[in-house]
Amino acid sequence: MGVAITLRGVTRVHGTAKALDDVSLEFAAGGATALMGHSGAGKSTLLQLIGGMDLPDSGEIVVDGTPLPRRRLDAHRRRTGFVFQRFHLLPALSVLDNVLAPVLPYRVGFDRQARGRELLEAVGLAGRERALPSQLSGGQQQRVAIARALIARPPLLLADEPTGNLDSATGQEIVDLLFGLRERYGMTMLIATHNPELAATCGRLVRLADGRVVGDDVVAPASDVLDRIGRLG
Repeated sequence: MGVAITLRGVTRVHGTAKALDDVSLEFAAGGATALMGHSGAGKSTLLQLIGGMDLPDSGEIVVDGTPLPRRRLDAHRRRTGFVFQRFHLLPALSVLDNVLAPVLPYRVGFDRQARGRELLEAVGLAGRERALPSQLSGGQQQRVAIARALIARPPLLLADEPTGNLDSATGQEIVDLLFGLRERYGMTMLIATHNPELAATCGRLVRLADGRVVGDDVVAPASDVLDRIGRLG
């Protein structure tokens, strides 16, 4: 089951500018939310704070009813899956070893190899375990990155422009894959995206501008959502 997340008055300052400015949001466990806004609106910063990759200058982030303190960040990050626009695969490692990389430093209560192979099958890459990233297409590399993000069965998945480097057809395959895996594993999912089709697939759309929340809508029928998103520019 996914995790519930609450942000209360969260502010993050980069230099002299506020990347996030007094943001308060709640995300229900198991839900899917799209974050949209122009470049610099605060989408990536929001994901980094929720994932424990950065700390707010003020405000509070609460995960499953418990405030997220500095001393728990490493444990929180291990329970969070990250998918980025750039695949960040290690070029000298095989596909399977890339998937296993996040859990290699830790003792785990499951068979790493078996789970890695299971995930590669789930993302449509069974039989490519020993391939190198350079032997895969962009879409296939993103599938490896998704499998890697899920190796610890995280209840929370954060995706930052997961289709940004892909053509439209491959991007749609990745969207379908993400939502299928979310249903399969019951994750809470937050996706920062400029892709209106991807945003329309989520149950909720949060719009950001200049570090502030300027819209928070339950997703209506896809045509209505796409019309609203189109007015964002």
